Amino acid sequence: MNFEIDPRVLSPLVPAGTELDGWRGRTWVSVVGFLFLDTRVLGAAIPFHRDFEEVNLRFYVRRMASDGWRRGVVFVKEIVPRVAIAWTARLLYGENYVSARMGHSFERESHAAGGARTVSYSWRFRGRENRLKLSAPGEAAEPPEGSDMEFITEHYW
Repeated sequence: MNFEIDPRVLSPLVPAGTELDGWRGRTWVSVVGFLFLDTRVLGAAIPFHRDFEEVNLRFYVRRMASDGWRRGVVFVKEIVPRVAIAWTARLLYGENYVSARMGHSFERESHAAGGARTVSYSWRFRGRENRLKLSAPGEAAEPPEGSDMEFITEHYW
């Protein structure tokens, strides 16, 4: 889920050597939910820590490299369901991970082409229940070139 935000809110969080990456004069933050599947740390699978949810709050930056602009993501907060995962991610990657009890569901309205899909992530943080839920009709597809959706998904670095 993507939201326009005043760039002044994010300015103190922009890493050195980068700048906010806006789209058509607008600055965006995203709340993203997804699953890590068959996760390994330095090639090793950790029992009971391979498949898990994550919800994160992120915004978009860019930096100039010798071959042109490189787009990237800055994570403001990342929520995972296990203390060991949060601790390892903070230690190895310096990211702002926290742990919270989490759950997820994936549902499809019908198995026919075009049936709506609903994705939901939930977590309990600081005594409050939180939920991220999205329903989308149609089949999954690559975002159209030059679209808002492509801007959001084309941040690899």
